[in-house]
Amino acid sequence: MAESYGNQRNRKYVITNRHHFEVEVSNTVLDMQLQELGSRFSEVSTSLIENMSGLNPCNSFAKFDISKIVKFSEMYPNDFNKEERGVLAGDLSTFYHTLKEDDKFANLTGLSDLARVMVETRKNETFPLVYRTLKLALVLPVATATVERCFSKMKLIKTDLRNRMGDEYLNNALICAVEKESFCKVKEEDVMARFQAFKNRRGELI
Repeated sequence: MAESYGNQRNRKYVITNRHHFEVEVSNTVLDMQLQELGSRFSEVSTSLIENMSGLNPCNSFAKFDISKIVKFSEMYPNDFNKEERGVLAGDLSTFYHTLKEDDKFANLTGLSDLARVMVETRKNETFPLVYRTLKLALVLPVATATVERCFSKMKLIKTDLRNRMGDEYLNNALICAVEKESFCKVKEEDVMARFQAFKNRRGELI
């Protein structure tokens, strides 16, 4: 790796193979990966996921954090008004001390288990604000992944050569691209039968 890289006659400084792969290749690839991660996981998404972790029930609620959960609710102004956010902190404290004394909440492995046991024990009716926060946390990963998939596919479908694509056609193309697994299950015979059932055109195509 200590040998000179390339033709040194046309270079002002001597570059070794090690310097080329560590600086010019490796750093360039790392920068590209960091830019891709930064575009996919924005600051808002990262804050949502970080604050959502305050509801983690694993290890007997070892990571339960009321301040993070309250910040999580503040990021949903349409679901929590100012009064409800003020009450939520007190409800979370009571909720935490209540669950610590209940054996049914001792060995939970995730948010879905917490929501299930809350419904079974009717704690969702006792702590409606906590349960509403939990439902938003459960929906967040699915919603975030779906939105990211749609934007990624849209970059591939609506290119510079197809920038005049209408909204309806774009929507149909996105559905086919995002739900590719579902469309693979559709039989070709069914598609042919559907098109054959359409009414005849006014003019014949030559």
